[in-house]
Amino acid sequence: MSKPKVFEKPLGVKDYLPEAVTKLRNIESRVLACMERWGYNQIITPTLEYYDTVGVASSTEDKKLFKLLDRKGKTLVLRSELTAPIARVASSLLKEQEFPLRLSYHSNVFRSIEEEAGRDSEFYQTGVELIGDASSEADAEVVALAIASLQAAGVETFKIALGHVGFLNGLFQETLDGRTDAQLTLKEHLLSRDYVGYREAIKSLSLTPDVERELNGVLRLRGGDEICEQARMVTQHPIAQDAIRHLCEVWDVLKAYGVSEHVVIDLTMIGDFSYYTGMTFEGYAADLGFPVCSGGRYDNLLSQFGRPAPATGFALKTNRILEVTGKEQVSQKRRVLIVYDAEHRAEALQLAKDMRSDMGNAAMVVTQLIQVQNGKPVEVRRDGYQDVFQLITAE
Repeated sequence: MSKPKVFEKPLGVKDYLPEAVTKLRNIESRVLACMERWGYNQIITPTLEYYDTVGVASSTEDKKLFKLLDRKGKTLVLRSELTAPIARVASSLLKEQEFPLRLSYHSNVFRSIEEEAGRDSEFYQTGVELIGDASSEADAEVVALAIASLQAAGVETFKIALGHVGFLNGLFQETLDGRTDAQLTLKEHLLSRDYVGYREAIKSLSLTPDVERELNGVLRLRGGDEICEQARMVTQHPIAQDAIRHLCEVWDVLKAYGVSEHVVIDLTMIGDFSYYTGMTFEGYAADLGFPVCSGGRYDNLLSQFGRPAPATGFALKTNRILEVTGKEQVSQKRRVLIVYDAEHRAEALQLAKDMRSDMGNAAMVVTQLIQVQNGKPVEVRRDGYQDVFQLITAE
């Protein structure tokens, strides 16, 4: 095996240069401040977790987990998302706190991605978890907060696609009862947004024309609150009917929040159907093919840590948001250069200290110093500096 070259990096990771870091941190701080105003308290969990607890409970496929062994031979994983670690904390360190819990986070996460996928193996998430509230009000709160967070991050044009796994579960149980493999195939096509494959799979199932029309009709269930009534006419299965009732309640709350203009109901949108148990949603920014946020209800996770509770939440893909907002200019801090010789060292350092501690300055001062040795005035490049002070003994 050849040795990596000096400047090579592992597949799927990247360097962020100073300007990009400034923009990324600005996004992070604005979003976390928004979440704090909504009553969510920030939490930090470890980068490493045990595979047998957090790893197996995660929504991430096992093959996408980065695994390693500790000195005792136990399998560890790099965190692949934050929901499972927060569920562990909610069930242990926070077990004495009453529900609901409102927690926020910002961290890097790691997933082993195939080379041809062209995706990052390390990326950043900023999100919230609302634990202990099963109501439609709670689901609407996290959707409304996701909208507020995207706006705080500087994303101007976006849409939230709102779905519910229960609708398809009920519909498929009604039309494909006992045909588990067929149901799974159709869900996988919808999950990957492969609508052509979905239609072809329906054709291959030898169904009656009425059932084919019913299943193909799902692809047209996308729009505003009129979709609620249309969906009720598609299937009478009680699971599907309950899902539509819940989703319409969420829509009504979002209208009360005044944010329904950013939302479309999309009943083909099911998220990870093996993980989510109810409402799911994804946020798409204009001109970007990947979702910039995703979330939903996951009522079964907390029971794996011994504290059963309903829960809902979302995560922003912070580095993808950087792709959307990265062309914006960041406000430049005032930069000052002080040039001094040994005789004026104390004066120069005091001047720098005073400037750095001047909290009343509207633009934060970034002060840099250069000491010259020969006691002569020097030609100083002013590029990037608003002010240059030369404290040098005159000849």
